[in-house]
Amino acid sequence: MDIISASTYILIGLFLLIVSANFFIDATANIALQFRIPPLIIGLVIVGFATSAPEIIVGIEAAWQNKIDLAIGNAIGSNIANIGLILGITALFLSPIIIKSVAIKKIYMLMFLTMFIPLALMKHESNLSHYDGFILLLCLVISFFILKKIAATIDSNDPVNSQFSEELLEIDNKNKMKAFTILIISLVALLVGAHVLVLGAVAIAEQLEISDLIIGLTIVAVGTSLPEIAASAASIMKNKADIAIGNVIGSNMFNMLAVLGIPAIIQDLPVSKLNPDLFIRDIAVMFFLTVMLAIMLFGPKRVKLTKTKGAFLLAFFAGYQYFIYLNITG
Repeated sequence: MDIISASTYILIGLFLLIVSANFFIDATANIALQFRIPPLIIGLVIVGFATSAPEIIVGIEAAWQNKIDLAIGNAIGSNIANIGLILGITALFLSPIIIKSVAIKKIYMLMFLTMFIPLALMKHESNLSHYDGFILLLCLVISFFILKKIAATIDSNDPVNSQFSEELLEIDNKNKMKAFTILIISLVALLVGAHVLVLGAVAIAEQLEISDLIIGLTIVAVGTSLPEIAASAASIMKNKADIAIGNVIGSNMFNMLAVLGIPAIIQDLPVSKLNPDLFIRDIAVMFFLTVMLAIMLFGPKRVKLTKTKGAFLLAFFAGYQYFIYLNITG
């Protein structure tokens, strides 16, 4: 496959992922409402999982093709893009962003702790095995229960809770059969989009002699993060900044546990050795941005994300991408 064909595959795959992800998110939220699940759980768990669906499906497709480095790059790169690119863009163009919710701090701490689990597993013998994947999914289930406990202790008037409730009221209420039909169709479209995207990404990596990790960190990570950009921008324009931050935090947690865990389980062969650049460059950048987000969100000032902070996040993300480009070109 030549470069033009591979690029076309990537564009078609991204288009299918973005469009189907929107329907998938709407359908999952609708079904959750039908079962009277609390708004905060729907927002953080159900919708958070749904917005990470492109990353998860791409990770599964990559693992089936024994391209686990692409899946790992996608997970780490998406976390970097969620903070540097998504919050950078929204803060730069839609600031000031004011966070009022007490729950956001608790949810952030849970997300931050979950980041250390896959890091420890990957650092051990510098690989990601089937057993590591099961451990990550077990941690994901435990995180669900912790989130449920957090949701039970949060006041109904907490901004993040009330904002999720208002957002869910705007969803077009469909019957269960219609919602499940949309869910299945959108899931199939996600699978097709992921398959086409991975084919194009692998072809470009082979043509340009770039590692699967780099492709996952850049083209695939940014592409699969596009639904989060749309969701965050829409929330902030509706003056629901707590939802935007909650979506990013929830998505990052799913990326570290589900997007890394599921491909690790289904891969044919465990990774023999992870690329050392993953630890000294990419994971280091991810942790730096995550810590910077905490400083910005939980500082003493009422306005948490300003244009200046947004410009810093965006500039840092651009610098990181340029540094990768320099590594590729030598």
